[in-house]
Amino acid sequence: MPKKKKVKKTKKLKKVKKTKIISKAKSSAKFVEKKGNISGPEEKPEIKKIKKQPTEKRIYNLKDFVVYPKHGVGQIIAIEKASIGEIEIQFYKILVEKEKLTLTVPINQQSKLRPIASINQINKCTSILKTKPKIKRTMWSRRAQEYDQKINSGKIYELAEVVKDLNKNTDIIADQSYSERQLFEKAYERLKSEFEAVLKISSEEVQKKMDKALGRINISENVQ
Repeated sequence: MPKKKKVKKTKKLKKVKKTKIISKAKSSAKFVEKKGNISGPEEKPEIKKIKKQPTEKRIYNLKDFVVYPKHGVGQIIAIEKASIGEIEIQFYKILVEKEKLTLTVPINQQSKLRPIASINQINKCTSILKTKPKIKRTMWSRRAQEYDQKINSGKIYELAEVVKDLNKNTDIIADQSYSERQLFEKAYERLKSEFEAVLKISSEEVQKKMDKALGRINISENVQ
């Protein structure tokens, strides 16, 4: 009798195993069906990358004012051609009056040149000069390097920020270090020359306008 009972138990176990296998098969079939409904990578629409159009080189005319980052505002005094070997090169001759320097810039290498600012940009620079200077706690050598980079960046707003940050509202030499004063004067003169070229007013009038924005109006009056 105990032997028969054991046989029955084994049969039941086999049946349980079969049902488990069938349920697994059904669930895997359902999963395959669901997976089949999801669009595969081949069915996804192709995203075509739009190629950027080549930027057209700006053409400047004779007597146009331009800005060369390392030297500031200059005026195109000639557009000339020269042959180097078998290659003919066209270039601008730019006079930077403040530095008494004449630059020769090939037309196909004019990426550093930019046109002078617009009236709106000059107005924004004036509003920058009116804001409070940012006080930085870093070492002067590091700040001086940052200011110098901003001056030579050719970006007018960065130039205005340097003038504003280094402005001391005073002409007393003791209140500024020599290097600090040098950087201020360099940035001030660069910005001033662009104001002159855009606004087409005298150097004295531009100085009054800038000094008023910087709160240096009393200094301008004392100088006069």
